[in-house]
Amino acid sequence: MNTRHRRALKLVIEFISPYRRAVAGALVALVITAGITLGLGQGLRILVDQGLATESPENLARAIGLFFLLVLGLAFGSFARFYLVSWIGERVVADIRKKVFNHLIDLHPGFFEQNRALEIQSRFTADTTVLQSVIGSTVSIALRNALMLVGGLLLLFITNAKLASIILLGFPVVIAPILFFGRRVRALSRLSQDRVADVGSYVGENLTQIKTVQAFNHQPHDRRYFAEVSERAFEIARQRIRQRAWLTTLAISLVMGAVGIVIWIGGLDVIHGRISPGELAAFVFYSLLVGVAAGAISEVIGELQRAAGSAARLFELLQTESAFAREGEREKGVGDLPAVVRGELRLDQVFFSYPGRQNRPAIAGLTLDIRAGETLALVGPSGAGKSTLFDLLLHFYQPDRGRILIDGVDTAGWPLESLRRCFALVPQTPALFHGTVADNIRYARPEASQQAVEQAARIAHAHDFILALPQGYDTRLGDAGQGLSGGQKQRLAIARALLADAPILLLDEATSALDAESENLIQKAMPALTEGRTTLVIAHRLATVRDADRIAVMDGGHLLAVGSHEQLMRENSLYRRLANLQFRENTG
Repeated sequence: MNTRHRRALKLVIEFISPYRRAVAGALVALVITAGITLGLGQGLRILVDQGLATESPENLARAIGLFFLLVLGLAFGSFARFYLVSWIGERVVADIRKKVFNHLIDLHPGFFEQNRALEIQSRFTADTTVLQSVIGSTVSIALRNALMLVGGLLLLFITNAKLASIILLGFPVVIAPILFFGRRVRALSRLSQDRVADVGSYVGENLTQIKTVQAFNHQPHDRRYFAEVSERAFEIARQRIRQRAWLTTLAISLVMGAVGIVIWIGGLDVIHGRISPGELAAFVFYSLLVGVAAGAISEVIGELQRAAGSAARLFELLQTESAFAREGEREKGVGDLPAVVRGELRLDQVFFSYPGRQNRPAIAGLTLDIRAGETLALVGPSGAGKSTLFDLLLHFYQPDRGRILIDGVDTAGWPLESLRRCFALVPQTPALFHGTVADNIRYARPEASQQAVEQAARIAHAHDFILALPQGYDTRLGDAGQGLSGGQKQRLAIARALLADAPILLLDEATSALDAESENLIQKAMPALTEGRTTLVIAHRLATVRDADRIAVMDGGHLLAVGSHEQLMRENSLYRRLANLQFRENTG
């Protein structure tokens, strides 16, 4: 087992350790059931030698009574073992899922830009399912069969040392081919899992982008490609099934052949009176037990290896750290949060480059003062650094150099939760979640009353269209708010920002992509949204620019100029060009 798998195993044990009592109970039940199963061999010997051989009904009844007593103990022990082991598996996996999810939602967004969401989802589903199966079943099977193997071998020698020696000499001949085929089956199983993952990933990608697929009539290509992916998965599965079939055939032939030889040699000993029939019956029973246990262990080794890989992939997520200071960490000498945040912002010589693009700064030496309650429009071509500035304010990324201050206090050491409570974000593409309309508005303040939700919706001019929905505020939205128009989604995002009631508003204006009526309604909602708040708006419209107190012109991460519309039209050539080409008048 490599170091990565050892670390994963150690972490799994840490998750299991709080449930030591359940583990102890499961182990006791495991030992009892294994002991009773091994005891059945002695029960069989007594049944043959004292029940059948003596031809006494009383002896037979006693032997049968003992047999049923053992069976009853085995049944109740198996119940306790199955329940406790399955409970531990489900409990531990639920804990792991919660721990991984809680960790992931605190990671900086850069992590999710570098890792596929579908792959992360598969770790939550496929990998945790494998772990649950192994912790809640396979480990128990492995331990049980290990006890059976050791106990069975001991009892074989106690029952008949000569026959046990013959079994031990033939053991490698039986086990070697089984292990060889077992290894090939495991390798093909891993390959099969990868091919099945490819199928799932392709399906997920196409279904989430179904409108684009259908808009470009891409279905024939998708059908052909999916057929190829499915056939590759089937071909690997066919090879795995064939190897598994050979493994089963070989195991049955070799194990039963070995048992046949033992019966023949033991039968000769019974005929010549060297051993009793009961001893032979018990010996055959233990031989079968040892054979089955060895076969089961060879199979579960593959499962345990697969589980180690799954655990390692899950704990890779757990061990991923944010690229900067996490919530609750404070830098030495950093000031405390103001009791009341007014919303005054200062960016002081801020430099920032995205990971892997150090030679091309996204923000270069930006210094900017924004007064409390002021509306500042950010203007510039694509790639100017406007959205990056929002990301830095929200601490999705940390500046490489420079400081970001709120009300004169450096925010570098603030707890992220407290910092982000200062901001309300209305993105260009509103993020809506699966749930009710009310849940989506209440996203900023989950404890908000229904009255507060409706008040925010009214101010955002969303109340009327919400009431027209089938269940009003209780209408459940599809994924990403499917079923709503762009204007309706935007008004819900504005209602959410209103309900957040944060002192600083970050608005990535999206009205340029909306119809005139929706744009007009959103423009009516804007004054209530920006009133009394410091507002930074990435402007796409000339009307927004003219309504702003000041305009900041950015290009290539640099701040070129700050001023009014008229001033910048006179003094800044880039702004003049953008005003003529990019901005449009409100035609509504």
